[in-house]
Amino acid sequence: MIDLTLAEIAAAMDGTFVVGASGATPEDRIAGESQTDSREVQPGQIFFARRGEETDGHRFVPQAVAAGAALIVGERETDDSVPQILVADTTDALGALATEVVRRVRAAGQLRIVGITGSNGKTTTKNLVAAMADRVGPSVASAKSFNNEVGGPLTMLRVEHDTRTLVAEMGASAEGEIARLTAMAPPHIGVVLTVGLAHAGEFGGIETTFRTKSEMVRDLPADAVAVLNRDDAYVSRMGELTNARVRWFGRHPEADVRASDIDSDASGTRFTLHIDGASLPVTFRVLGEHHVTNALAAAAVGSELGLAPADIVAALEGATRAARWRMEVMGGRDGITIINDAYNASPDSMSAGLRTLAQIGKPEGRTVAVLGAMSELGEYAIEEHLRIGLQAVRLRISELVVVGAEARNLHISAINEGSWDGESVFFAEQDEAFAYLERTLRPNDTVLVKSSNAAGLRFLGDRLGEAFA
Repeated sequence: MIDLTLAEIAAAMDGTFVVGASGATPEDRIAGESQTDSREVQPGQIFFARRGEETDGHRFVPQAVAAGAALIVGERETDDSVPQILVADTTDALGALATEVVRRVRAAGQLRIVGITGSNGKTTTKNLVAAMADRVGPSVASAKSFNNEVGGPLTMLRVEHDTRTLVAEMGASAEGEIARLTAMAPPHIGVVLTVGLAHAGEFGGIETTFRTKSEMVRDLPADAVAVLNRDDAYVSRMGELTNARVRWFGRHPEADVRASDIDSDASGTRFTLHIDGASLPVTFRVLGEHHVTNALAAAAVGSELGLAPADIVAALEGATRAARWRMEVMGGRDGITIINDAYNASPDSMSAGLRTLAQIGKPEGRTVAVLGAMSELGEYAIEEHLRIGLQAVRLRISELVVVGAEARNLHISAINEGSWDGESVFFAEQDEAFAYLERTLRPNDTVLVKSSNAAGLRFLGDRLGEAFA
């Protein structure tokens, strides 16, 4: 974080400065990062004692102080051995401080902000854009999937005076949340990837999802850029909702940044990138043809950041995986490939994962889909799980292994479609599924492990990767 006095920090969040026994003065300065998890606190940092759904951060102030916190921000007085700022709402205060830090750095005229949203692909695209931003100068990008009202500000607060690019992943589970994040860090470049059924249960339907994702571009000024997916019917509608200049990406022939000659296998995807008047071959090692869309979005941003086409290609070819637990290739013993893609799952990403599995399976081996539940689908849950089970059969996936009671409809659908001779099996627990797979996988099999984060199959994927390393 940029260097600020305690008085400036208190003013930014409309808080009250409490000296306590610390002996601090309002003119003392702090430049440490901010944390909401006391286990992450390092000396000189700010600890925000935030009230969450399951616990209260004020309980962990002693741990934060012991770890070296230089300032506590909370809603009531706690340990007075370090300076404190008391606020009405700690989460709001976190956002207010992030807004002020970004405002000050942006006012200097050097910082460019890239905001990225979409139902699928945010983290992958963010990582690709971050690799390109690093070629421009010092950059800050969201860690992990820090994309909500807490993770967004924590990322923004890492900005320094010499930061050239802030790459902010912006997610939402309700209308207004993306608008809140863009108000904290108004994008120069706003990216919308897809509008799908991810979180449909929370949003209440696809049209609500559309309105929410369009918050990324609705308030962009005329001198900003909206980077939009020409292949997505809902995202295409957003071109009419923004005052910004639109940069289209996709496979559509009218896209400004597009791909052709796409060819995928277990080593990645090869395609021709058409951008800024150049056509260049790309060997993209991130597994899954669907990730080409994310690569095109990142390429469009790289161009807007000033990178030459050759540098954009170099950044894309330097990526080896989408992110941890996202199409992560593991295994290797006896030619067995484990693809751990169980960090997130929506109907769109589950479908894309199955298509990739069908494409890259080895002729001498089987394709095995180990699937868990897709979360947050609300009224669409039964229908979408049934549809994915049906798709697995129609793609001729050799074996479907369904794990967890919430995913049972996948198994039922596959059986109803004709997988009654052992092609689909169900296990209530991961341990049972692991024992079965460890016993039955054959040389040259290709295995996809896919579920929502809540289902926890990423840990099963890790176990299989280690077992067949």
